[in-house]
Amino acid sequence: MRAGARDEDEWAGGLGRRARAWADEAVRRVQADANRSADTHLHLVPLPADWGIDLYLKDESVHPTGSLKHRLARSLFLYGLANGWITEHTTIIEATSGSTAVSEAYFARLLDLPFIAVMPRTTSPEKIALIERYGGRCHFTDRPIEIYSEAQRLAEETGGHYMDQFTYAERATDWRGNNNIAESIFEQLGQERHPVPRWIVVGAGTGGTSATIGRYLRYRRYPTRLAVVDPENSAYFPGWTTNAPDYATGMPSRIEGIGRPRIEPSFVPSVIDLMIPVPDAASIAAVRHLHEMTGLRAGGSTGTNLWGSWQLISRMLDAGTTGSVVTLLCDGGDRYDHTYYDDSWVERQDLDLAPHRRTIDEFLASGTWKQG
Repeated sequence: MRAGARDEDEWAGGLGRRARAWADEAVRRVQADANRSADTHLHLVPLPADWGIDLYLKDESVHPTGSLKHRLARSLFLYGLANGWITEHTTIIEATSGSTAVSEAYFARLLDLPFIAVMPRTTSPEKIALIERYGGRCHFTDRPIEIYSEAQRLAEETGGHYMDQFTYAERATDWRGNNNIAESIFEQLGQERHPVPRWIVVGAGTGGTSATIGRYLRYRRYPTRLAVVDPENSAYFPGWTTNAPDYATGMPSRIEGIGRPRIEPSFVPSVIDLMIPVPDAASIAAVRHLHEMTGLRAGGSTGTNLWGSWQLISRMLDAGTTGSVVTLLCDGGDRYDHTYYDDSWVERQDLDLAPHRRTIDEFLASGTWKQG
């Protein structure tokens, strides 16, 4: 027996083996959750038949935790487990504006781990209630820019793991496939009349979704182009247009889930073909119109996606181009009863939806885009 072999065997049979067994079981639980979940729906959004253009909404609100962030949280937990960063005694900590925390609280409970969400005090009460329902604890900051340093401080104080979605989102997801959102979109379009879309339109919160889709399009050599829509106050659009990776506004986004006060590490501008700035009032007008037109009730970021998609469709009509456009229904509208669907909140924000509603109505009637 070589020197030290007995000590290694004893260690492997003790703490080391128990830690590995716990991690194996944790990975199994997370993967089993994915196996229990069906794919998300792809809704066809009504457009005039003679346009020859199809608009699809991939409905991420049907995930167990009700949003697109369920995919990200699952990937981040698997990434942390595979790296050995998460153990059976780890407190999970995240800096977030809400939906990621809801999903991470779900997975933390699945693994019997404590969870702390560090978020702006302005986060919707509906999201806070969901985090607490899954056993998470909310820790608030007065300034959105403070969430990063406060999450890091809490991780050091508790000996926990700061998940850091804004850094790891683009690397935790396998962009080559493995049932990521891009692969799912193309599989679901397989029997449609335009199975390869002209455009895929998404917003950017961490930047992980746009990075995954943009890389997948290039890896599979699809001609599909990627457009990223961006709300007011966000650093992404001005940073992308000026090629300034350190661009910062320091201002919070009113459209929860997308837009950031700084360019986040997971944002990959080189995979984006076009960015479209969207007024906040337009996002809210668009998502309210969606509810009236289809019965689908979604959050404000879905309205941002729709506004950008309609603009691109108007360009296709001008060019005489047919095809399809795909965007995302990111989360359900029940999380925003006190904001985007509350007229008094809209009024307090000094937002005028009327000109944007006229733009939508005229576009759907004539195909002409005249932004209000």
